[in-house]
Amino acid sequence: MKNLRRRIAAALGETPPDLVIKGGKVVNVFTSEIIESDVAVAGGFVAGLGSYEADNTISASGRYVAPGFIDGHYHIESSMIWPPELARAVIPRGTTGIVADPHEIANVLGKDGIQFMIESSRGLPVDFYFMLPSCVPATEHETAGAELAARDLSIFRDSERVLGLAEVMNYPGVNRGAPGILEKIEAFCDWVKDGHAPLLSGKGLNAYIGAGMRSDHECTGPGEALEKLRLGMHVMLREGSQAKNLRDLLPCVTPDTCRRCSLVSDDLHPADLLKRGHLDYLIGLTVDGGVSPGRAIAMASLNTAEYFRLWDRGAVAPGYRADLLILKDLNPVQVETVIKDGRIVYHRGDLLEPWNYEPPSGVSPMNIGPYDRSSFEIPARGSHVRVIEIMPCQILTRAGRAEARVENGLCTADGGKDVAKIAVLERHRGSGNIGLGFARGFGLLRGALASSVAHDSHNIICIGSNDGDMYAAAKAVEEMKGGIAAVLGGKVLARLALPFAGLMSDRPIGEVALAWRQLNASAVELGCRIEEPFMMLSFLALPVIPEIRLTDRGLFDVLRFEHVPVFL
Repeated sequence: MKNLRRRIAAALGETPPDLVIKGGKVVNVFTSEIIESDVAVAGGFVAGLGSYEADNTISASGRYVAPGFIDGHYHIESSMIWPPELARAVIPRGTTGIVADPHEIANVLGKDGIQFMIESSRGLPVDFYFMLPSCVPATEHETAGAELAARDLSIFRDSERVLGLAEVMNYPGVNRGAPGILEKIEAFCDWVKDGHAPLLSGKGLNAYIGAGMRSDHECTGPGEALEKLRLGMHVMLREGSQAKNLRDLLPCVTPDTCRRCSLVSDDLHPADLLKRGHLDYLIGLTVDGGVSPGRAIAMASLNTAEYFRLWDRGAVAPGYRADLLILKDLNPVQVETVIKDGRIVYHRGDLLEPWNYEPPSGVSPMNIGPYDRSSFEIPARGSHVRVIEIMPCQILTRAGRAEARVENGLCTADGGKDVAKIAVLERHRGSGNIGLGFARGFGLLRGALASSVAHDSHNIICIGSNDGDMYAAAKAVEEMKGGIAAVLGGKVLARLALPFAGLMSDRPIGEVALAWRQLNASAVELGCRIEEPFMMLSFLALPVIPEIRLTDRGLFDVLRFEHVPVFL
């Protein structure tokens, strides 16, 4: 009550505000106008716009004042750094809020993984909100480290930073009435429920939306996005390290649709975060695509806040949280000052608050059944094999076929035809499961790559030119108790340890980014021509993205939603 009275008195000009941002050009995300005005702050909120005076002032003359940016769909684990280090990295880019889906760590550690994310993000100068993972495991056709039923998720309902149910990836399960997923949807019937429905259309899309999903971040073309907008979905335009869909989707962003659209990263690796930025970069791409700066900034602030029912976030207006940015320019976005809850936390290159966050001891289950070099052998059982066709800059794949290359009765990789062997080793329950198959389009000519980041169950995934190097790469990851490795001739060329669930490092982002660059350089040395080879590798195990994937139980046809044999 006392704080509210202070805000009212400051708005009326009866008492001086705590802070006044003087003479700036306010980006109005409601009308897309740029308006010259002071901004008065009291009690952590914007008290008013107009002409105000206070002892504590910041000059914004010649600058723009905008709301802090909010990323509405982000997997923290994909950046391979834990929340305090991620906050340190995104504050200088103007991000003051992140809505995270912790289903990566939940697939490894279950409820303990969700709790780890909530606790380790507490008290940071970036607001971390969480959507509860709806698909742990993503499907019943792979082996994850945990299973979360509706009753397991319900224990988090009272957490103030839990907003709803995260991307419901099992859209076939929804539409065929699978009891487990419907129980989760009903348990969160009055909460926000994110969708995940790549290429779903027509009556199937009607059924899925009718079950309660209200957003989608998987659109790859404007026609798909427009159909979902017409049916009431909030469309999230994604531009991450691997899936880059923003430019293709911009034609669907019009004055009539823009308030139903948001900018999101989804998966963003540390080197990209340091080099190109975060939402500031996406806003620049959007403006370059013909959207006005006011609308583009609304797509990274107000639109996201309103979709997630964060009614006091996302605008420079009375009664909204004083999460504010002072920008030197709008295109490209240049962040000069970041104000969080009315406090200056970043100014001209310097973080202004103490930063002492000690990481807990790493927990990374590594329970693999016995295996050796021969575990990667594929006995020849036909003249042609199914292959996973990789699509550049997309996480979608196509189901292809190739002539089998056979030596001594074994089907091998064929570098001349750009066909590499892939394997997924179950690492949670010691089952000994190893799924084997082939992929085309990776460009790997020699050696092998392996990683414990393999969406969504995060078993060990490996791609290689020969069985010996695949075995050595998988062993390197196992010995690190989670991580990423590149191998040639049985020797490790580069590695990155990920002690938090085999997904995240406890090191500063600069060190993680350096190791990431070294891994990518090693992949190039092995002949790989994909821009983000380890990101692409991680998605080859994701059995909810069309058309074909590999799990620890074998090749999986996503369109038929069943396992299929390697040989045709």
